Amino acid sequence: MTNRVALIGAGAMGGAIGTRLVETGNQLTVFDLDRAKVQELVDKGASAAASAAEAAAASDTVILSLNSAKIVHIAVFGETGVAKGARPGTLIIDMSSIDPEATKALAREAAESGLRWVDSPLSGGAPKALTGQLTLMAGGREEDVADAYRVLKHVASNYTHMGPSGAGQTTKLINQVLCGLNFLAVAEATQLALDAGVDAAKIPQALKGGRADSAILQEYMPRFVVRDYRRTGRIDNMVKDLNGAQDLARRTNTAMPLTATCAEVHRMLTAAGLGGEDQAALMEYFRGPNKEIAE
Repeated sequence: MTNRVALIGAGAMGGAIGTRLVETGNQLTVFDLDRAKVQELVDKGASAAASAAEAAAASDTVILSLNSAKIVHIAVFGETGVAKGARPGTLIIDMSSIDPEATKALAREAAESGLRWVDSPLSGGAPKALTGQLTLMAGGREEDVADAYRVLKHVASNYTHMGPSGAGQTTKLINQVLCGLNFLAVAEATQLALDAGVDAAKIPQALKGGRADSAILQEYMPRFVVRDYRRTGRIDNMVKDLNGAQDLARRTNTAMPLTATCAEVHRMLTAAGLGGEDQAALMEYFRGPNKEIAE
């Protein structure tokens, strides 16, 4: 049976998810305030909706790919939101990265409206979405998380039920701590290699399979070397996630000194106008008076 899916949010990440869903035979209806983004998916075989409510009315499952808990709430419970058009029992899969406590509140409000909720944030970015290789960490009732897999199997190669509502978002914050620190460590190591006269482009191969190896090392050190800043993510999104991790750490009284430093570096770059750039632009943090200016 063909899955009828509504996608609310067709930005860089939502667009990649939508593309993959269309390519794998799902019936996709899309809503986004940016009509050009919607049109890109329509050109690939999706249908456009005039509102989130209209998209939900045409679907059995709703995927959200949005930037904040506030936007998620408006998209679902606003005047023309998902809840206005969705049938009772509709499954909402929130693939946004938002606060775990906000997620718990959203799930409760959804249940009061007769809707089901799974928080399923992701790791892997747009490139992995396009190849169906995302890593997803899910929170919600066991039966709802299992049901969500009917759709999510098309975009993910690793799907884990982490616990009740909010558990997926908590796991995503932990993921972002590890990613943020790794991005910064690889950028720092790249600059050291460049300054020391080592061929940094060879380092990923030299360290492959060793304890220092990682997906970020393999993908990003070659990009750091040549200052390849093409966008597959945003520094200001990492700031949002690291802020969320620090908020969680304050609630749990967890010491996170390295995360604090990493967050400050990302905030500095955002303040310098680089918030919309990819993580590759972390190399700008290491630019000194004797370093060449990137194009």
